[in-house]
Amino acid sequence: MRDRATVERILGETGDAERLSFNSSGIGDWDSALVVFVKALRDAAPRLNIDASGLPQAASRLLALATEFPERSSATSAAREPLLARVGHRATDRWRGTVAVSALVGETVQRALVALTGRARMRTVDVIDLMREAGAGALGIVAIVNGLVGGILGFVGAVQLRRFGAEIFVADLVGIAMVREMAAVMTAVVMAGRTGGAYAAQLATMQGNEEIDALKALGIPVYDYLVLPRVVALVAMMPFLYIYACAFGLMGGLVVGVATLDLSPAAYLVETREGLNGTQFAFGLVKVLAFGALVALAGCHIGLSAGRSAADVGRAATSAVVAGIIGVIALDGIFAVCADALGI
Repeated sequence: MRDRATVERILGETGDAERLSFNSSGIGDWDSALVVFVKALRDAAPRLNIDASGLPQAASRLLALATEFPERSSATSAAREPLLARVGHRATDRWRGTVAVSALVGETVQRALVALTGRARMRTVDVIDLMREAGAGALGIVAIVNGLVGGILGFVGAVQLRRFGAEIFVADLVGIAMVREMAAVMTAVVMAGRTGGAYAAQLATMQGNEEIDALKALGIPVYDYLVLPRVVALVAMMPFLYIYACAFGLMGGLVVGVATLDLSPAAYLVETREGLNGTQFAFGLVKVLAFGALVALAGCHIGLSAGRSAADVGRAATSAVVAGIIGVIALDGIFAVCADALGI
């Protein structure tokens, strides 16, 4: 505001003058504010001939650059693009994202095969720390979520099956639902919000601090050092979390079934054991392994492709959580179709 008032005052004092020159002989130190001020004079009075030859030589060059390359608004240029051009740009961006994800998956699989031979540049201490964070650190929330889900399934089943005098089949309902679907899905959703977002935030912070650039400059493979340990840790912990989630889900159904129905704990457990088999657990284990790999890869990919500002870290964490949850649900639908086709 002060610069604008000064510009208006100078233009008012010039009156009908056609030329304005500068005498900078008495100027000692100066900064970019001088260039901005002279440019503001030119913009405010385009008909006035402003002679910048009296300015310091460096200031004259900066002023010439500012005049030659004016600031352009990205929003305005994007809005003026034709619809077909915008659609093409969006399609190109989506294709590049797909290629990047495919490259990440392929590189991870390739490096995992190399790691099996003991030649991957992956620190064991990093894997152990990540396994402890993804495993032991998530026991509380996994127990609470799956216990409540099992109790809800038991309550809904009790309300409906009581009408037909088939209360005992509440144990089958809770057991099959938890082992086949809910334990794997809810555990994966929890890990997407807890661990996938953390992976994205960690890698985005390293990207902003130029730590990843430093690793590349030193010749350290980013996939071996950053991506592979996180994928291995989460995939290794998911089966244990799945079994743990099944136990608490079945326990939640047992508590509700015994409390709301005329069932003994022994009868409930016997019926649960008869309703379940090894195929159900094997199917759930395969699903939870795929979910773990998806969540870890989504978090790592979004973190590595994030920007370098502090705001980009938050956006990366949010995007990783959303992508992980949507990916888990979509992948679970694919598993359901495949199971139906195979008769599992």
